[in-house]
Amino acid sequence: MTLVGDDGAYGGPVSVATGQLAELAARGHGAELLSLWRGAGPVPRTADGVPLYAHRARTLVPGQGFLGLFHPLLLLTLWRRAGRADVVHVHAGRDLVSLAALAVAVLRRRPFVVQTHGMVQPRRSAVARIFDRCYVPLLRRARAALVLTEEEETGLRRVLGPSGPALVRLPNGVAPGPADGGGRDGREDGRATAEVLYLARLHPRKRPEAFVRMAALVHRKHPEVSFVLHGADEGCLERVRALIGSEGLAGVVEYGGPLGHADAVRRLARATVYVLPSVDEPFPMSVLEALAAGTPVVCTRSCGVAASLERRGAARITDGSPEQLADAVLRLLEDRPLRERTAEAGRAAVAEEFSIASVAGRLEGLYRSAVRPGTG
Repeated sequence: MTLVGDDGAYGGPVSVATGQLAELAARGHGAELLSLWRGAGPVPRTADGVPLYAHRARTLVPGQGFLGLFHPLLLLTLWRRAGRADVVHVHAGRDLVSLAALAVAVLRRRPFVVQTHGMVQPRRSAVARIFDRCYVPLLRRARAALVLTEEEETGLRRVLGPSGPALVRLPNGVAPGPADGGGRDGREDGRATAEVLYLARLHPRKRPEAFVRMAALVHRKHPEVSFVLHGADEGCLERVRALIGSEGLAGVVEYGGPLGHADAVRRLARATVYVLPSVDEPFPMSVLEALAAGTPVVCTRSCGVAASLERRGAARITDGSPEQLADAVLRLLEDRPLRERTAEAGRAAVAEEFSIASVAGRLEGLYRSAVRPGTG
């Protein structure tokens, strides 16, 4: 995994990886996570309960975001730990950590699978073309490449070409949450304790400004409802704060900063409604975690799981406009039976379609097949 941190900046792939590893460990397998670390204090020994071997992130290539992060000692750690592994699972983006992990797996002659989380798609930039000359030949040597959606599969095929590995559809999964829906006693029917949550990076694709505009519309009908945004700033925080001021929402809409994964899960369980205004979101883990916690979800039609959730009645699906987002939130706040039905349908969706136990079972088969081709 490229980066683990106390601010959740790398997003869903980290919770995907730790969820998979924790479930595999519960099944008796030795499972560990290798990564860079960015955060306050010393590098922790675990991430969400999973053994973590990490080195503090350094910027080796300025101006390239995650791509340019590395630490020389991570290469040595990769070499040592991969040599002891039966199989290596690379959560691969276009970055130096992924490149190093793939190269080590090849040189160590360890079978490996890759999971790209929608991060390896066709790119025309000069940096991507240069990077791919080294990167793509290594990706092609994977025993399997795990993808989430048809769109991701199509893009990855274009990157890998005809000589790439088999592409395998594997959903993200989460563990079931508490049956009581996270203990939101009294958070109902627009009372003062009702709280609407945004939990995602403050990035243009996540559309935090749409959340603030939605909040302004809901506030007109229910001034007692509060709104909170959590997430690492990736370019939108200044505009979000300006919009809060211009809409007169100071004290109504608050920015609570980034959260680590464990705190984020607890925060989702406390919310009355979770809103993700993102567009073209392949398979958002925060939505699955909200469903597992029994928190009703509002998201957009371009979210990769929207069709399934809408069919089940497990979320309120919108076009992403502030008006439709506000209408969906108002219906959930004002209709307790609807909110309870939506929460129950969300928990059922996790149990039946997005279970981490099911995902881990499929991974076991893929790993066996990678170690002993023809099995699994």
